[in-house]
Amino acid sequence: MPHDADLSIAPGVTLPDTAIRLRFARSSGPGGQNVNKLSTRVIMSVSLAALTEALGVGVVARLRRLAGRMINVDDLIITSQTSRSQIANRRDCMTKLRELVVQARVVPRVRKKTRPPRGAIERRLANKRHQSQLKGERTHRFGMAGDH
Repeated sequence: MPHDADLSIAPGVTLPDTAIRLRFARSSGPGGQNVNKLSTRVIMSVSLAALTEALGVGVVARLRRLAGRMINVDDLIITSQTSRSQIANRRDCMTKLRELVVQARVVPRVRKKTRPPRGAIERRLANKRHQSQLKGERTHRFGMAGDH
């Protein structure tokens, strides 16, 4: 049962608020002189251990593949500096986390190996024989087999 300190990061997924750490830095994004004065870039670190507890090992394995370079040894690092506002960048980080979790929760369908039907194989081979026969007749039709 979630208590007040839990954060809902995706439908049906909650994390303790201690699993998410926020840091702020100077942004290189839009803002004019603001970028020199305010720390609007948001760097969100999400504990992989907490994610594993909330989502399960299989989902976190898929999340690791999806996140790629955003994965640190112990954390998932998400950054945002698209806005002049620290609040908007914080919201953007949460949206990115939510999208990653939703994508990772989708179990890919297992591909079943299939073979072409016998009729398709026979038709393909018959067509090859027919084409070969047509091309063979072209060279022998004028008595110039090999001469150009």
